[in-house]
Amino acid sequence: MKDSPSPRRAVFADRDGTIIEDHRYIADPARVALIPGATDALLHLRAMGFALVIVTNQSGIGRGLYTLGDYRRVAAEVERQLARDGVIMDGTYFCPDGPGGDPETTCRKPSLVMYRRAAVDLGLETAGSYYIGDKTSDVLPARALGGTGILVRTGHGAAEEGRVEEGVRVVDNLAAAVALIERLERGAGRTPVAGRG
Repeated sequence: MKDSPSPRRAVFADRDGTIIEDHRYIADPARVALIPGATDALLHLRAMGFALVIVTNQSGIGRGLYTLGDYRRVAAEVERQLARDGVIMDGTYFCPDGPGGDPETTCRKPSLVMYRRAAVDLGLETAGSYYIGDKTSDVLPARALGGTGILVRTGHGAAEEGRVEEGVRVVDNLAAAVALIERLERGAGRTPVAGRG
């Protein structure tokens, strides 16, 4: 009987301010602009064997600032621009909840709901994965799930840097996060990534 493949580890990346420029409550696909170097970084992570997953709070829906249809059009444009450069994400998860919801039930980061859903849907191992974003809420799940949080200074990151917890790494951008991940993987003797699929 063949052994089932071990779950892949992932890079869970925030979208706005990490992969694309952060235009507060973006509702217009025409405003989508990839952050320079983001696609090369994602391609490098893919070559290392990581699953690539976008995990994004979209509170503009819950706040009534744009519709689910607006979100979907923007998300499709993000996918189009990434695909144009050869990047296909394994999954995208979004939470429409505004702030102030029940912390026991909301999917809003730093809730673990979207990460756990992605792990089940995509067969991912959350422990040993990387959690990248420009807000503390993007990197906090790493602690609970046994991964590594990396705050990028793009988007809101420079302003949030002083609020990160001990153990969270801080780098300039997604490309610098990839360089850090390479060093960490090499130091752990995990090059190439175990479970590469």
